[in-house]
Amino acid sequence: MKNKRITMSIIIIAFAFLASCANNSINSSSEKGVYQKIKESGIITIAMEGTWSPWTYHDENDKLVGFDTEIGEEIAKRMGVKANFVEGEWDGLLAGLSSGRYDIMINGVDITPERKEAYDFSIPYAYMKTAIMVNKDNNEIKSFSDLKGKNTANTISSTYAELAESYGANVIGVDDLNQTFELLTQKRIDATLNAEVTYYDYLKIHPDANVKIAALSTDANLVGIPVKKGNDELVKELNRVLTNMRNDGTLKKISDKYFGVDVTKQ
Repeated sequence: MKNKRITMSIIIIAFAFLASCANNSINSSSEKGVYQKIKESGIITIAMEGTWSPWTYHDENDKLVGFDTEIGEEIAKRMGVKANFVEGEWDGLLAGLSSGRYDIMINGVDITPERKEAYDFSIPYAYMKTAIMVNKDNNEIKSFSDLKGKNTANTISSTYAELAESYGANVIGVDDLNQTFELLTQKRIDATLNAEVTYYDYLKIHPDANVKIAALSTDANLVGIPVKKGNDELVKELNRVLTNMRNDGTLKKISDKYFGVDVTKQ
């Protein structure tokens, strides 16, 4: 009986060891990460909104274009793969990145301490000052401190919504930038926060819009490409490509095309 127990114990230990090896093999395979999957499939899946001009939007022919769209296309080209753009609402994009639905997200994503805890980031490829935009008839808001108690609108999980809340604003959740400007021009909100260049791009399309910039942030936000944690090889490749794009003037060229200024330098 004792020998049987010993034998059973050996068998159990052996199975446990084999299971552990199998798990380690699976983990090792998964740890090869997103970069290897991209190279093997020849496709990089890029998440973006598709509704935020001039970053990522649809032109008059319903073609997906924009600053971030061209950045994504160029990254894919230099990696030797094809870009597969998947559009969605902001709130679901980062979640999709975490779940593995997307490989990377290129959508004017600010690099923040909170996001760096959840995702790995590429080096910055753009630098953006934050603007408080108000209706031209609004003379009450002249600084960020004036946002206290005021109603603003942004996509809920955006850094702009978080910034507005940090100054005491009541943030109304919206689906996209177009909805935000509708609320602002209709005076249903007091203000909205967004990248300074977004304001000028909106004016290009709506030159008679009754909106203005009330205040600008002193420091610029760093914009980078988030990836799922633990994919160092992919981050290294993104950094290599972005560095080359900066050095050969490609980043500046794309920025000039969509913003009229070079937002890729600090």
